[in-house]
Amino acid sequence: MQAEKSSKDSGEPPSARPYQGLKSFTSAGRGFWHDVAETDWNDWRWQLKHRITTVEQLQKYFPTLTPEELAGAQLSNSKLALGITPYFFNLIDPADENCPVRWQVIPRIEETSTASWEMSDPCGEDSHSPVPGLVHRYPDRVLFLVTDRCASYCRYCTRSRLVSNASGYDFHPEYDKQIAYIAAHPEIRDVLLSGGDPLLLSDEKLENLLSRLRAIPHVEFLRIGTRIPVFLPQRITPELCAMLKQFHPLFVSIHSNHPRELTTEVRDALARLADAGIPLGNQTVLLKHVNDDADVMKAHLQKLLMCRVRPYYIYQCDLIAGSAHLRASVRKGIEIMEKLRGHTTGYAVPTYVIDAPGGGGKVPVSPEYVLSRNADRVVIRNFEGKIFEYPEATDGTPLFKAPKKIEEPELV
Repeated sequence: MQAEKSSKDSGEPPSARPYQGLKSFTSAGRGFWHDVAETDWNDWRWQLKHRITTVEQLQKYFPTLTPEELAGAQLSNSKLALGITPYFFNLIDPADENCPVRWQVIPRIEETSTASWEMSDPCGEDSHSPVPGLVHRYPDRVLFLVTDRCASYCRYCTRSRLVSNASGYDFHPEYDKQIAYIAAHPEIRDVLLSGGDPLLLSDEKLENLLSRLRAIPHVEFLRIGTRIPVFLPQRITPELCAMLKQFHPLFVSIHSNHPRELTTEVRDALARLADAGIPLGNQTVLLKHVNDDADVMKAHLQKLLMCRVRPYYIYQCDLIAGSAHLRASVRKGIEIMEKLRGHTTGYAVPTYVIDAPGGGGKVPVSPEYVLSRNADRVVIRNFEGKIFEYPEATDGTPLFKAPKKIEEPELV
């Protein structure tokens, strides 16, 4: 057989064939639950009721636990509860110790090690909380925490002090006080519902909460931050979408970290939200063993666009206590961004940010494209490393006078 002509010889761009498989959509399957009735499997409440929450269940379904995972599972409830939906559990590869899904939800003993620079509240949310359950860090928007529960628990959770109440934080949102604060502050135009996961509320409770927020005149738009479409796509019912549609402009930010998480079930759930007119964005956390590879990250971001989701942020993993084993370096993050800009669709390039430790807010981090600047010019480089100059007027006015008349050719 004649050898395939290389892309170098043909003048074509280099192929990404090794990673094309990551962009294919497959079902998570039924796994250990193949005998469960279809109606039960597709019922989000059944999924929640049958989550893996104990070390005994984990060992039953996952006999290949490493010593580090077993020790972590035995101690997990002292920091963050163990919880994995049957649906999401099926995405774990039991034969691969470096499975990217496995690292996200299976506890490890490393979680009990805390470095001196790690914190229980790395984003300083508690210090910016004027009333319980509300964070007002930025001038025109607030974070509205609605619950401390999630469908499954990420081992790197920024709010592990609060989520699942494993550490005794004893979180109790006070909706009346939270809403009263928003109503009393006309500068607040944007409310982000998060937690825990807001979509664990019933349709009725969520509708009531959104209605009360929408009734505040100065609230321009609402957002929901959720990992439910990824952990529990069965929750994204036509009824939920119809209810959410009442509250436009309403945006939904999902959280997906690896292309394996984007199954046919997730794609279809996201389509239901998109068909309801809801703009979708994704927030990814840069994680060691999961997505700290430029080709994997690119495949993930491109696959998100195929799901009608705009990549929004890549977060540097927060300095949450016990997360060092999952934190990739900032250097690696910049390297990945360097391999995205110009190498894929602009829509697939999110903003890489560090949430400044202690409550400083999101700080964009990117490769250096501005090489120098003065009153006369800006020297820039492009993704290929080529250098360009751009002239700049000292006071912001045009360098040359515009012509009095612009001649345009007639359209034929």
